Amino acid sequence: MLVPLTRQKFEQLLPRIATGDQYRYSWGKFPDFLRRLLISVVGVVVVWLLSLVLGEGFGPLLFPVGAIAGLYFLWAPVLWASLRNGEYRRYPYSGFFRGRVLDVFVTEELIGKEETVNNKGELVIVENRERRLNLEIGDETGFTTELQVPLRRTHQDVVPGQVAEMVVLSNRPDLSSIAKVTDVYIPTQNLWVSDYPYLRRDMFIEVSRRIRRNNQDPRSRRDSRRKPQQSPRQDLDY
Repeated sequence: MLVPLTRQKFEQLLPRIATGDQYRYSWGKFPDFLRRLLISVVGVVVVWLLSLVLGEGFGPLLFPVGAIAGLYFLWAPVLWASLRNGEYRRYPYSGFFRGRVLDVFVTEELIGKEETVNNKGELVIVENRERRLNLEIGDETGFTTELQVPLRRTHQDVVPGQVAEMVVLSNRPDLSSIAKVTDVYIPTQNLWVSDYPYLRRDMFIEVSRRIRRNNQDPRSRRDSRRKPQQSPRQDLDY
């Protein structure tokens, strides 16, 4: 099932400014924090040196610059998450998709390489690998898409045949060509499968429940038989 979303609803589901979940994701690990903190310290030192060179007359101008640089370690995650949101928000059309998990499998992916020296003084290249969960999701119309995310312990509850929901993005108003997909929600397990949390999850769950109620309402079914189907895909029988 594919239900077109209004632009207003899509922007509520995927806001321009980072949400709390997105901020926590973009905060990163401890080395990421140290890197941002170092940039903040260097920025403050540079501004301080400029104030010495330019004199006190530039103090009112340099002070806000120094404050912004000093707080870089705090506001940078908001910036990176908002830019990432913008990559998805540039698509003009979106839809609520409900299909099923067709396949689930785990792979080991190369995520980086490091050069180190062993006890003999020889240069050794160490490969960093990560186990990832791969999902194939589709519906009875033949549409399929694949999603790969870092493997988590909760993913053991994901099995083929489960209902899977997500938001799909397109450049076409009829959603006949899907360009991007967001995080996946498994309603029977109340489980999210994602790497980056694109969606406002509380609002998405409410949209999911509303669509499910509409499909179960006999009056809405009678109305759908009287009116032409607006969705480019047929509803699945849930």
